[in-house]
Amino acid sequence: MEKFTRRDFLRLTGAGAATGALGFPLTLHAEATANKDAKRAHVVIIGGGFGGATCAKYLKLQEPDLNVTLIEPDKQFITCPFSNYVIAGFRSMRNITQRYDVLEKKHDIQVVHDLALQVEAAKRKVKLKSGKTLSYDRLVVSPGVDLTWGAIKYYDPVTANYMPHAWKAGPQTLLLRKKLEAMRNGGRFIIVAPPNPYRCPPGPYERASVVAHYFQRYKPKSKIIILDAKDEFSKRKLFVDGWQKLYPGMIEWVPGSKGGTAKSVNISRMTIETELDTFKGDVINVIPPQNAGRIAYMAGLEDATGWCPVNPMTFESKKHKGVYVIGDAAIAGEMPKSGFSANSQGKIAAAAIVAELRGQPPAEASYANTCYSLLAPDYGISIAGVYRATPEGIKTVPESGGMSPMDADADFRAEEAKFASGWYASITADTWG
Repeated sequence: MEKFTRRDFLRLTGAGAATGALGFPLTLHAEATANKDAKRAHVVIIGGGFGGATCAKYLKLQEPDLNVTLIEPDKQFITCPFSNYVIAGFRSMRNITQRYDVLEKKHDIQVVHDLALQVEAAKRKVKLKSGKTLSYDRLVVSPGVDLTWGAIKYYDPVTANYMPHAWKAGPQTLLLRKKLEAMRNGGRFIIVAPPNPYRCPPGPYERASVVAHYFQRYKPKSKIIILDAKDEFSKRKLFVDGWQKLYPGMIEWVPGSKGGTAKSVNISRMTIETELDTFKGDVINVIPPQNAGRIAYMAGLEDATGWCPVNPMTFESKKHKGVYVIGDAAIAGEMPKSGFSANSQGKIAAAAIVAELRGQPPAEASYANTCYSLLAPDYGISIAGVYRATPEGIKTVPESGGMSPMDADADFRAEEAKFASGWYASITADTWG
């Protein structure tokens, strides 16, 4: 058999990929049967992001007569992927805003713009903020993350208006952008990076990179300091190499072992206290620790880690039968918390639900993740992997995917930047199209 190289994988998933390639879902479709109960069943999905919207769509693709309801409070979804580029000024909010019209009109999914407040798993009911109650045969919970307020002393929702997190795309994204635009040339921008696990592992370092690109053009005397709770991060060698080439002397990374762990904030002084020092900034971006979204806690789906344990073959909750948890909120073994992972998991969960409703065993689960990061509009790096469910959890398939080569030339980096745009267009079309 011809070897499927990392290069092949990235071209497939990053350059206008067919929807079937994004997470390999087409191998997982259960065979159609005449099971009338399956066709009449009602699946309710909480959360309209990469995981929930994908799951809703793929449920209907596999079982068109299935009754699928997607609960999402917002009428538009602003993606965290590519939001760093809005902060840096070379993308707009319109570019990263997705709508639910196609899911409703083309795929016949009932989209309810409401907030899920409570899940009664024993009665198979979901209570909404509007006062309505929905009954379900199967429930999918895809709530993303919540920020763990107070994990860094004095950092709370009010403080976030002065030291934005911008880790949930939307008003916070624009607030951080506005603060950077107002910052003086020669100012100091501090990013506080969280401990593992958290949404989008390379995100803080990509943010530092693209903000450095903005500074280089408009505020060249400015500096960026990354205060990190960790001693290692995703694609570190590629990032550091790129910083040295593109922005020499502009970005400083302070790992946890050297006093990088933030302990408290002071908005009046614009300072961050760590174990060893006090850092003063002109603009401070605090990305706090995270946990599964609130509804997961309210439904009793979390464990002591703050995340939701699931069956790695199906993503059915280990806490409540008939409830599936996908995306950032789930404990997914070696899979990172990313939009691509959520998309892949949404397809697996959809196939598993349809198979179960038809009285069939689930197909073998195979997952994928690809993550592109830009250090400049024409300088991209990437990491990719394929994952399989094992008795010990979800594990990386040996020799699958990999990272961009360290010795790549400028043309290669520019090509990966183009792949990033292709990846975004493909996965958003696959999710909401």
